Amino acid sequence: DISEIFDSGFKQHRFVTDYCTRNPDADADLLHERVSTVLHIRNNTLGIIELESSLDIETVTEIFIRVNSAGVSLSQADFAMSKIAVNENHDGPNLRKAIDYFCHLAVAPDFYNTIERNDSSFASTDYFQKMAWLRKENDDLYDPSYNDMLRVAFTSRFRRGRLQDLVALLSGRDFGTKEYKQEIVEETFRSLRTGVLNFMNEYHFNQFIMIIRSAGFVNSSLIGSQMSLNFAYILYLTLREHGVAAGDIQRHVSRWFAMSILTGRYSGSPESTIDLDIRQIEAQGIEAYADTLIRGQLSDAFWDTTLPQAMDTSSAMSPYFNIYRAAQVKLNDRGFLSRDITVRDLIERRSDIHHVFPRDILKKANMTRGQYNQIANYVIAQTEINIQIGNKSPSVYFGQLREQVSGSARYYGNIDTPEELRANLEMNCIPQDMEQMTLDDYPAFLSARRKLMAQKIKTYFQML
Repeated sequence: DISEIFDSGFKQHRFVTDYCTRNPDADADLLHERVSTVLHIRNNTLGIIELESSLDIETVTEIFIRVNSAGVSLSQADFAMSKIAVNENHDGPNLRKAIDYFCHLAVAPDFYNTIERNDSSFASTDYFQKMAWLRKENDDLYDPSYNDMLRVAFTSRFRRGRLQDLVALLSGRDFGTKEYKQEIVEETFRSLRTGVLNFMNEYHFNQFIMIIRSAGFVNSSLIGSQMSLNFAYILYLTLREHGVAAGDIQRHVSRWFAMSILTGRYSGSPESTIDLDIRQIEAQGIEAYADTLIRGQLSDAFWDTTLPQAMDTSSAMSPYFNIYRAAQVKLNDRGFLSRDITVRDLIERRSDIHHVFPRDILKKANMTRGQYNQIANYVIAQTEINIQIGNKSPSVYFGQLREQVSGSARYYGNIDTPEELRANLEMNCIPQDMEQMTLDDYPAFLSARRKLMAQKIKTYFQML
């Protein structure tokens, strides 16, 4: 406990001796050096800016942001956490620890024993008991930061999307009269505490993760938007509070999450969009609002034109490629040229992404990285199949596949009938005339495959 070092009666020699007694492998000289370094903190000077208590929260926030702009940029979440931590009258220190510790445990379950051993006062709180389940949890699909947890807890309870509103409420802001009232502070802490406990509730958290997995997002590599995941959890908790049936919650959350990934809904001005969405859901109900939004965003023009055009990208982390893979998982597709191994199996085991037109051939044709790494040229394949194909042109290895399903030797995987091959190519969105394609056909192949991939995603979305 390094707080001992700053006690007025601190004795460095005794501290080092006691430490080395408890830790026989410790290096006393190194410890003396490091304790001396910590002691130098006493000589540091801290600048203090005192603000008039009459200043409104917007001005205080602006000063806070400007002062910290020269160093690490601090967010509204940082400001909110500091407001929580200093309010001892409403158990703020333990609430702040609950948020920090939960996020730490979600990533490192072994940290549970460290908390129990070194923070006995917190270990006796209700918060610690509520997060105890994390010590046996190793799922990394949703590892929230304190920013994520604070946002979900706040928005799901207060139906507001901007964290600066939380900062104002923690100060007692009455948005109607623009006055500051102690009863608002009390109500804000009470409701925020409920939101935090709802977030960390084992049943809530695991049910939410199950919904995301059931939508095909079985691996964290498929989730490129943490804000979309945050809002999906906000929606889950909100609908539970509204008493919506479990089956309907699953349908709404999975559809909303997929829609937000497809449209990049929370990539521009996420706080404004979250604020709009939660208010409209509260006003109209999820059924009416989601139906209107989805019909507007995901029209026939989107599926037939906008999405195929958007898939003209070389990023393997593209949200469109992520949701395409999630669609393959949901539809229980087999890997490229695999008879028995599913895309789910391959993704969960960090499988290869194979180029249908081999990269080496395209590079030798002087194509750029952006051309040969198109997501429409990617398929999920077993490593051994990827190796066997190597740098053969499609006309060569698809010709061998035709021989394979006609009774010849097995070149790639275990597919041995024309029907199985045709079905595998369909589920992997591969045009059926690959055997005739040459390098000159590569642009046409990409265009055709983007349309097939877009239609698969459409089929998937309509299943949710």
